[in-house]
Amino acid sequence: MGASNKICPNCGRKMKQQFIGLQHCKCGMSWKKDIGFFKRTSDMVFALQRRNVGKKVKQVPVIRRKQ
Repeated sequence: MGASNKICPNCGRKMKQQFIGLQHCKCGMSWKKDIGFFKRTSDMVFALQRRNVGKKVKQVPVIRRKQ
């Protein structure tokens, strides 16, 4: 995976990449391409979802809520 280029606005550390387009910091801040920076909560579950794009199947990161 590529190197992280996002810096946490809370603590100033480099964010670690979990999936392409989804990065996290130890302080509880996260970043996602379409959302931007957001604070993680305990009911969030980060996963990959398969989507058909033409003839290809791509995996994209999604955020789900615990039931």
